[in-house]
Amino acid sequence: MANYGGGGGGEGAGYYNQQPPPPPNSYPMQPPQNGSYNHNYNSNQQQPYQGGYDNGAGNPYGYSNGNSQYQAQAPPPPNEDPKLGANYGGNGQYDGPPPSYDEVFKVDKPKWNDLWAGILFLITCAGFVVVSAISIQGYAATRRQNSGGLNGQINNFTLTTHTIWLFLWVLLTAFVLSYGYVWLARKFTKQFIWITGILNIVFGLATAIYMLYQRYWSGGIVFLIFSAFTILCFISWIPRIPFSALMLQTAIDVSKTHGHVYAVSAIGGLLATVYAAWYSVTLVAVYVKYQPSANNAACREGVGGCSQGKVIGLIVFITFASYWISEWLKNTVHTTISGVYGSWYFNSKNYPTKVTRGALKRALTYSFGSISLGSLVVAIINLLRQFCSIAQQNAAADGNIVGTILFCIIGCLIGLLDWAVQFINRYAFSHIALYGKAYIPAAKDTWRMIKDRGIDALINECLVGPVLTMGATFVAYACAFLAYLYMIFTAPAYNSTGGYTPVVVAFAFLIGLQICNVFTTPLSSGIDTIFVAAAWDPEVMMRDHPDLYQRMIAVYPHVQQAIHA
Repeated sequence: MANYGGGGGGEGAGYYNQQPPPPPNSYPMQPPQNGSYNHNYNSNQQQPYQGGYDNGAGNPYGYSNGNSQYQAQAPPPPNEDPKLGANYGGNGQYDGPPPSYDEVFKVDKPKWNDLWAGILFLITCAGFVVVSAISIQGYAATRRQNSGGLNGQINNFTLTTHTIWLFLWVLLTAFVLSYGYVWLARKFTKQFIWITGILNIVFGLATAIYMLYQRYWSGGIVFLIFSAFTILCFISWIPRIPFSALMLQTAIDVSKTHGHVYAVSAIGGLLATVYAAWYSVTLVAVYVKYQPSANNAACREGVGGCSQGKVIGLIVFITFASYWISEWLKNTVHTTISGVYGSWYFNSKNYPTKVTRGALKRALTYSFGSISLGSLVVAIINLLRQFCSIAQQNAAADGNIVGTILFCIIGCLIGLLDWAVQFINRYAFSHIALYGKAYIPAAKDTWRMIKDRGIDALINECLVGPVLTMGATFVAYACAFLAYLYMIFTAPAYNSTGGYTPVVVAFAFLIGLQICNVFTTPLSSGIDTIFVAAAWDPEVMMRDHPDLYQRMIAVYPHVQQAIHA
């Protein structure tokens, strides 16, 4: 193993090309200009840094990497930028005031990337507001027929006020369980992965068995399939738990001392809950306002008449908007937190100021369109998966075994596509947080760098992302089960045939899943950013975070080859 002792940061150069190490404050590998990544590289050229992380002020130099060649415009560290007033002392420590986030991760000639996607997102938000206002106005004008006892309402043809109360209980359940889940990760980090897996399996099986006992075949079969898949996954994950626990512990340790990680998580979770409440009311209002029925007085109120086509079209639109807005919120939180962890990785000895504020500002300005674009792709996939889930439950309720199996297979394929896109998005947004690049170039550059540096082996070894998804699924299970119990025990008049049960259960599942995903985003964001930063500059990990590097080797020896691939 290479010797990383001594001063400066270039000691690892000998590891790559067996040449004498460069002088102190010279670094063989660094994040490229604006995160750019090209396959032209001069392996004999090594120069020290000059200036700050200004994405262009540095000098090119590189390293030999087998068959791959790189050309990296190496941005210099912030400590050597005279305008920052911070320099290395004789003991290798920083002297002078710390730089700001914008100075450390400066973007040359900043521009609003992917602006068209940002504009389309705002138009979609405006459309949701208009649909919500018109629908709620129609609902409010006929509130009397939607209130009263569960079976004494005039409205026996669609969702009612009591459905809104159900969704409010679902929201409260999702909020409490999501907050408790994050608290559990902080307090019992090492046991967290085991607890998540066991609880998810037990609750999923219990829900499936109960639904089958109640002869609710569609829901029982779906939950049984999910539970069986979860068991197989968890058994295969057991050997990878030690490495995953280490990375999760590292992310949580950093979050306790740097930035406002948990404040961002709490605010993001609260906003997600408030929006989910708004969506729930709008969903019920659309059904009340546009469901065709001779008893529906709302058809004569406000704008437009009633038709089944309007109901379907508006439900599709507001569900799509809900997915997009929720994904945008989650990815904005992720991008903000990535700025915190990127600052810790590259500047742990001279941590910048205004990191959370600077990262959030970039996410809401220059990177707004890029975040909107990445979120749009996921929203479309999730909408298709939601429709597939509802179709599968309806087919099972009708006793259509062939249709149930077919939609189950389609749902699995859509799920794989969703996983692939989410995988790319996580690391692309971490890249965007640090370098402010457009979405597609950031995704391409990050993926090439991760593959060529071998970081993909570490990513595949880490279970934190799948575990948090499993935890969010557990919360979604709880919300769906609560909705199912409500529909069974209250037996509302509008659900006399059971036709609304799959719809209500599916949307309760969606609400719980999205809220928990927002809450847990900061936990996964830290690990994603560490992997992205290690892909750009693994030397920093060995030099500035030797304890983490040694512990990674202890639980996963292959890291010595993977991180230098």
